[in-house]
Amino acid sequence: MGKTIAEKIFDSHKVDNPFGDIHVIRLDAVFCHEITTPVAINDLVARGMDRVFDPTKIKAVIDHVTPAKDSKTAMQGKILREWAQRNNIVDFFDIGQNGVCHAIFPEKGFVRPGYTVIMGDSHTCTHGAFGAFAAGVGTTDLEVGILKGVCAFHYPESIKIEITGELPQGVYAKDAILAVISRLGVSGATNKVIEFTGNVIDKMSMEARMTLCNMAVEAGGTSGICAPDMVTVDYLWEFIKDEFASKDEALKSYQAFTADPDAGYTEVITIDASTLVPVATYGFKPDQVKPISEMTGEKVDQVYIGSCTNGRIEDLRIAAKVLAGNNVKAGVRGIVSPASPKIYSQALEEGIIKTFMDAGFCVTNPTCGACLGMSNGVLAEGEVCASTTNRNFNGRMGKGGTVHLMSPASAAATAINGYISNSNLYVTGDK
Repeated sequence: MGKTIAEKIFDSHKVDNPFGDIHVIRLDAVFCHEITTPVAINDLVARGMDRVFDPTKIKAVIDHVTPAKDSKTAMQGKILREWAQRNNIVDFFDIGQNGVCHAIFPEKGFVRPGYTVIMGDSHTCTHGAFGAFAAGVGTTDLEVGILKGVCAFHYPESIKIEITGELPQGVYAKDAILAVISRLGVSGATNKVIEFTGNVIDKMSMEARMTLCNMAVEAGGTSGICAPDMVTVDYLWEFIKDEFASKDEALKSYQAFTADPDAGYTEVITIDASTLVPVATYGFKPDQVKPISEMTGEKVDQVYIGSCTNGRIEDLRIAAKVLAGNNVKAGVRGIVSPASPKIYSQALEEGIIKTFMDAGFCVTNPTCGACLGMSNGVLAEGEVCASTTNRNFNGRMGKGGTVHLMSPASAAATAINGYISNSNLYVTGDK
């Protein structure tokens, strides 16, 4: 039997198989941020192990509360900053150069097809969009990764999600992944890799693929993954052009990490894209999903556009197209956070920031803050937010607050009306 993408990556990185289906694999990168890594750093220091396996393979960023909002968050940044200095970690992104980790690391070229990546962050699965195995881990695994450059996992089983046809007007990657999660359930992919395939995926940009893979964890998945193709090569070309004579050669090399035709999956789900519609979550679980047409009229207090799910330039363009010539409804707070300085600069150059500001949005620096209720957009008790983030847990964006997850287009339309709305009211024609 052939192999899945994840199986090929594991087999090429295997260091040991100590027992059962536990496999120790070599890591190509360890990503770090100021919320989870300081705990690991302090423990390593206490054990007399303040070192890293390879400073060129450690990438670190301050991204959740930036700039610091209080003494505690300032100390988290200080611990990460001083650790990076002590250990000669060049790729450390501090205030002014920092952004949302799962946006800034890919745009810096730190993820390649066939890579293995860990981070103390559940949405590390985002990087599987490049044909990599990327997973969020706990503190102990993070410490071992930092110290030894290895991590232990169960040998991967994969679920294949094939999306065929063509996405209808007003339907985006966020709608597609919410539909997948609603079908699988929040634990339907536990301890499994979700492999996305089909001609709809083939046509998607890297930004859209990252949106899909980002939310694999919301179905319980260890990682999401897409096969590398010319879209991947084009995205990475500025970083890999010295390694290959041509893009075709790069593609040929990366195709070693595509699934075999006879690969085995625990489940195969085929989705006809023409059946998909704009959707949003309700309740407090990511698998609680309804068509927006069934939720129209539900009022919101805040609209948030940003995060590691939908804060990239493509997302901002989509939202700005809806917002152009319109205003945020009186009584509604609109907040947009471009996910990295590069994205912010590009949005400035394209006039997107002006479109948001003219519509009445508050534009913030790149940060994860509002997504998990830490800064720059926390909800008050009883308030409701339409958000392009990835979790709608009870109190996720603030104690007693409610979050409805949706695409940037739907969020923009919701900001205009003040209640959950379909973006097709404002945009017609080709997406």
